[in-house]
Amino acid sequence: MSKADLPQLLSAEAIDSINTWIKKYPKERKRAAIIPALTIAQDELGYLAKETMNAVADYLEIPHIASYEVATFYSMFSMEPRGKHIVSLCTNVSCMLAGSGDLKKWFKDELGIAPGETSKDGRITLKEVECMAACGGAPMLEVSKQYHENLDVEKLSHLIKELT
Repeated sequence: MSKADLPQLLSAEAIDSINTWIKKYPKERKRAAIIPALTIAQDELGYLAKETMNAVADYLEIPHIASYEVATFYSMFSMEPRGKHIVSLCTNVSCMLAGSGDLKKWFKDELGIAPGETSKDGRITLKEVECMAACGGAPMLEVSKQYHENLDVEKLSHLIKELT
């Protein structure tokens, strides 16, 4: 791998976005752009394959392991293909007490998926998350970076069926 590999994996727009982030830091601190660079790559490619993480590391002129450390530490990154829609279901105490268990059961019963799995049609990947700081609207989940609060099974069913 080399610095030239990333432009072969990502669009020119994605590379421009990464370069914008790199410019925000001193030249010797390009490493600081690792989270936005990985996010941009994942948004475009759907997940972070090893070759993508290596190419991002090479582009930022950092060791490959530095890219792996960030990608495996933060739950927003995925090293496996995912569904078109990522559904993050909060199961922390407030959401659990307010009924997130019923929502989790709905995913199993209706879509045949548990946390960490993707529906057979490739539409939905379910993630179980610890806390999304929306306790006042429990139970809640996030779909494609949008919060949905005060859910019950009926509202959840309607929400998921509306996703294309």
